[in-house]
Amino acid sequence: MTATQGPLLVDSGGGDDTMDTTDQATTLRRVYQLASPKTSKSVWLTNYEPKLVWGNQDHLWPLSPTALRASASPRLERLALSKRNFQTGRKICRPEFTYSCGRSSLVWEVSPLAMTAESTERVKVLALPKMPPPEYQDDRPENAFSDGIWSVTEGAKRCPSRERTEFLARPKTPHQYYTGNRQVETTVPGPAQRTVATPRVEDLARPKSRPAGPFLEPGHPEQSIWKVNGKARTASATQRLLELAKPKGLADGFVANREVMWPVSRSARRTQHTERLAQLSVPIVRATMDHVQFDPDAFLVKETAKKGRCSQRVEELAQPLVR
Repeated sequence: MTATQGPLLVDSGGGDDTMDTTDQATTLRRVYQLASPKTSKSVWLTNYEPKLVWGNQDHLWPLSPTALRASASPRLERLALSKRNFQTGRKICRPEFTYSCGRSSLVWEVSPLAMTAESTERVKVLALPKMPPPEYQDDRPENAFSDGIWSVTEGAKRCPSRERTEFLARPKTPHQYYTGNRQVETTVPGPAQRTVATPRVEDLARPKSRPAGPFLEPGHPEQSIWKVNGKARTASATQRLLELAKPKGLADGFVANREVMWPVSRSARRTQHTERLAQLSVPIVRATMDHVQFDPDAFLVKETAKKGRCSQRVEELAQPLVR
């Protein structure tokens, strides 16, 4: 609370001893300053107070022997009395579920008089359940389409079935080319287990033998991987091979991509610009936004524009569309 929020200290004696408004505000501010609790400036590094643990039986501050031997006054003894317990009889030590809700059993015990009492007509009306409207239809039970719900008449039980009914009652047959799932483990017949493989089968069953290590001897990088014989080296290509070896040529009229940077010719560097180019190279000087935004004549219409007349075509376009 600040000095302006509290009441002003006014002397009720009156006379010349009454303080002026400035002295009252100063005194009130000082009173609130002294009444504010002292803030602790200690941190974990400079903590000089004992560590207090809430919930133990130790006193915050040690009591002097005189205070321990002192006798309490009648007023302290009366204030030290515990609050009266109004839960007497069977209400003492009620269980925790006494004040709960949603319990199926009775929370409170019903007295015999209440059990033998007769309810009034108003209580009977309030106890009636809410009735559905006349147009209400009950939901179909979940077992409406299960077996044994609908009763079958004796005539329907003795009625012979038709040819169409028997045809519809047949289960769906699989396709004529349907093949069932094969077993996971194939059973090998006995003759196949006792047979002897031919020499050809044994030759094909042998794994391919490969030499250990690299397959080609490492040589000079410019040498070919496979050895080329002397006749292949001295052979001359035919006319057909030379024709096939020619690279694909460019189309007629093909222009290559222009370079990103191209040199400027010496004549272009020595040329002199014309007066027209000098005029076009002058940048446009526009007024600043401060003058444009606060221009008082920005929305004024000129006198010549007021006297002007639009053309016939403009009048035709200005006519609204008739729908």
